[in-house]
Amino acid sequence: MNILLLGSGGREHAFAWKMTQSPRCDQLYIAPGNAGTETEGTNLPIQVNDFDGIKNAVLDLNIEMVVVGPEVPLVEGIFDFFQSDEDLKKVMVIGPSKAAAALEGSKAFAKSFMKEFNIPTASYEEFTQENLSGGLQYISEHKAPYVLKADGLAAGKGVLILDDQNEAQKELENMLGGKFGAASSKVVIEEFLSGIEFSVFVVTDGKNYKILPVAKDYKRIGEGDTGLNTGGMGAVSPLPFVDEILMKKVEERIVQPTIQGLQKRELNYIGFIFLGLINVDGEPFVIEYNCRMGDPETEVVLPRIKSDIVEMMKASYEGTLDRYELQIDDRTATTVVLVSGGYPEAYEKGKWISGLEQTHGSLVFHAGTKNDAGAIVTNGGRVFAITSYGNDMNEALEKSYQNAEAIQFERKNYRRDIGFDLK
Repeated sequence: MNILLLGSGGREHAFAWKMTQSPRCDQLYIAPGNAGTETEGTNLPIQVNDFDGIKNAVLDLNIEMVVVGPEVPLVEGIFDFFQSDEDLKKVMVIGPSKAAAALEGSKAFAKSFMKEFNIPTASYEEFTQENLSGGLQYISEHKAPYVLKADGLAAGKGVLILDDQNEAQKELENMLGGKFGAASSKVVIEEFLSGIEFSVFVVTDGKNYKILPVAKDYKRIGEGDTGLNTGGMGAVSPLPFVDEILMKKVEERIVQPTIQGLQKRELNYIGFIFLGLINVDGEPFVIEYNCRMGDPETEVVLPRIKSDIVEMMKASYEGTLDRYELQIDDRTATTVVLVSGGYPEAYEKGKWISGLEQTHGSLVFHAGTKNDAGAIVTNGGRVFAITSYGNDMNEALEKSYQNAEAIQFERKNYRRDIGFDLK
């Protein structure tokens, strides 16, 4: 079949790499893609939220499956757009409906969902400009650290963790005053949970589910988890602290109630659920839901899936996921992300990249690159995700770091301590 993949990051290059291994994938198109995805298929100059442009491409290219990488088109209702169009409704869209995508699109919606279905999460309250005074009082009555979350999508920047009460109150005023635009017109303040975070990925057809390899990513720009939050500086899978006992709790207390809740609320959910979890003294709690795969975790999760991912996604659309056999590679996979100088703040694009041909023994997923008249140049904050296999984490990381050194561009930066808390 002909498949259209939406997105342009390292996650999408990893998907493209994996999907082209399937005999079911005849032609792969990526919109808009990057310099790496064009080695796996054909890039199309269409933005992920240009639904009319996507429709035209689907009809012109006889697309049978659309795989949605990022969250924005899902939250904006691309699944519903296809379902409501007579020309498109037979196309398989791998992603939830707009109503179901509110699990990621609205922190308040997600917290109320978890509360209704007794899914363990931090206690919380939500506030708007109208009850700002209540929010300020709530902060004064609770102990630091204070966790403030913009309700809507804020490009991964809408969560603040603050140790000072006055600063937290000031930031609440700033957020409700428009710091993150419409995304922070409502703010969720929640209890701070202390533990180690990890990511669980589930694929579902709305009734059946499969749990994919577990991963952990590293968000902070600086070593030792210091500095500003980023989109992710690296990832590891599997994790030594996630054992069968913990995963049994995750499945019984979080995964199963989530799937059951989707059914009870009659939310149409096809595709991937990302559970951002925290292990608090052996007990799992949900930090957040995402309605798609995470990045850069995808770059270590997909390489560990040995079975056909296109078959898996087709089964999720057709409601036959219970008959799909998921096969996992036992090896460890690690990814190290190379980023532009200055990221996650201001950075320059268009830096010439060299050394790609000198990489060996790793998968080099492009994240923020483009082909400029035959030369590969930087085109984003995160530029590459370098993924390697190993019999253990250290062996895999050694390969990733060797290839991180081989690739060169001006002001290249990367963390040299990925997995530091797992050793």
